[in-house]
Amino acid sequence: MAAAAELFAERGLSVPLEEIADRAGVGVATLYRRFPTRADLAAAAFERSITRYTEAVDRALANPRPWEGFRALVFDLCELQANDAGMRDLLTTAFPTSSAIEDRTDEAVEKVKVLITLAQAQGSLRPDVVVADLVVLLLANAGVLKATGNAAPDAWRRFAALMVDGFRAQPDAQPDAPLPPAPHEQQLRRSIALLTGERYP
Repeated sequence: MAAAAELFAERGLSVPLEEIADRAGVGVATLYRRFPTRADLAAAAFERSITRYTEAVDRALANPRPWEGFRALVFDLCELQANDAGMRDLLTTAFPTSSAIEDRTDEAVEKVKVLITLAQAQGSLRPDVVVADLVVLLLANAGVLKATGNAAPDAWRRFAALMVDGFRAQPDAQPDAPLPPAPHEQQLRRSIALLTGERYP
């Protein structure tokens, strides 16, 4: 499991199973016998990460101030993506409905729906926000992380803060906190070079 978790964290869920087997020092057939599908392997390798995801949802729902819980959840999920390429994929990948991953994430999604309803009843969250909007945000954040990489590793923080403000029911209200710093021009140029495959001095 350590080999799979390491490679998934480094490069995401698209790592060839042959490479995982090679690092683990086992044959591909052995890997397939233990884990018939990539989803099964990911569920085992990311047990701890999935737990961090579900715990973030539970913390948000337990917050007595639903808007603060929702805001914290957005940042927690974006940070999980930033710290782990495999988790980045995991939060934005559709797995078979029978997989262990799907079972756990389905339960978390139902809790997020409750959190959204509570924040909307409080009057802090836009009344038209749905769970799909959070999924789109995570897809967008995955793109930000892929584009900026090590060139501007904290760029996601400002993006997440701006997105959270977009969810507010009162857009003219004072921001919850100052925006994190914007990436420097040099960081952006390096990020664009990484995205396009060009060399940057």
